Amino acid sequence: MTDALASPVSQDAFLRISAHLAERTDIASALAAVADEIAEVIPFTHADLCLKDRAGWLSSYEVGIRTRWSRARTRVDVSPIRDLITGTCDFMLCRDAMQDPRQTFKGACSEPIFNHKLRSRVHVLMKVMGRPIGTLNISHSTPGLYDLDTVQRAQHVADALSPYFHALHTAERAQRATQVRQEAQAREEGLRRGALELTQTLEQERQRIGMDLHDQTLADLTRLLREVSDPAGPGRVDLSGRITEIIDDLRRIIDTALPTLLDLFGFAHAIRVHLERAVGAQPIQVEVVDETDGAPDRLAATERTALFRIAQEAINNAARHSGARRITVRVTAWAKTGLMMTVRDDGRGLPSDPQRTSGLAHMRTRARLISAELDIRNEGGCTVCVMLEGAA
Repeated sequence: MTDALASPVSQDAFLRISAHLAERTDIASALAAVADEIAEVIPFTHADLCLKDRAGWLSSYEVGIRTRWSRARTRVDVSPIRDLITGTCDFMLCRDAMQDPRQTFKGACSEPIFNHKLRSRVHVLMKVMGRPIGTLNISHSTPGLYDLDTVQRAQHVADALSPYFHALHTAERAQRATQVRQEAQAREEGLRRGALELTQTLEQERQRIGMDLHDQTLADLTRLLREVSDPAGPGRVDLSGRITEIIDDLRRIIDTALPTLLDLFGFAHAIRVHLERAVGAQPIQVEVVDETDGAPDRLAATERTALFRIAQEAINNAARHSGARRITVRVTAWAKTGLMMTVRDDGRGLPSDPQRTSGLAHMRTRARLISAELDIRNEGGCTVCVMLEGAA
């Protein structure tokens, strides 16, 4: 163990922590202000607070290294500290988090652990009046650095920080609620604009279909008629192949225009058919999983169609541009009465500056019009996640 860890906990450090926090009015600057004092008690490469946000979500605030954890909220079910948040354990101590299945389970938001080699990790609960409000998480790149004594030190630090950060977080959430109320006043106008935008998009789609029929199908049929009229034209086998190609093209145009499979056979079947057609002959494994016993088919027609169109766009992007070897569409329960659809691929992910953004804009518009949350992130590929409340 290092000398820094073996030395007695400095009471002066805790006094300085209280003094620094009394001067701060926001969480990020407050954490930055006490970073040196925390490091005096427990050396770290990375430290962060995960505070409970709305049900099922965590907000993270970091010092030492900035990662994706603080750039967006994290769902509890994919957080490396889910066992602590859900009460499965009282603390977590990892000798090497890069090899710890509690931190790196399938689907976990553990990318920063590997990117920054956060090996030694200790996690303790932050509580106010006996009620958990979040966790203090301390990490170091050296494996095996922390032990049970470190856990006790971390808990002392968490106990000192908890009341201050609880007050700051409560104030931050109250400010956010005020903003939400203000935004709600403009929501009707936003929906009107969204409907207008979608109407314009649908009109553009109709024009595109008309152009496809004119420039492709009609042109192919005209050329075929000319060849049939020519005595020296192609034989029956060639004609049969040409007609089959035209039929396939026409079927593709029709399928794009009307999701008839969705109406006739249900959401999961329609998604699977579209996924297989989008992949075509490419060596891509596909999987469609519905863990909700058909919840999408119990949605209102507008919601179900919007969800299907978002999936279509995400699947097309993955099949055409990602270079993926596997594409998975999964529907699960979410937030007690809602559902969540994820389209995940293991390809290159979205470029930081995509050349074509209309598809992303259409997905966001469709999500907004059905009051769903849309989360698009790059984690070992691209994941498009749609969360719809009150759907199950």
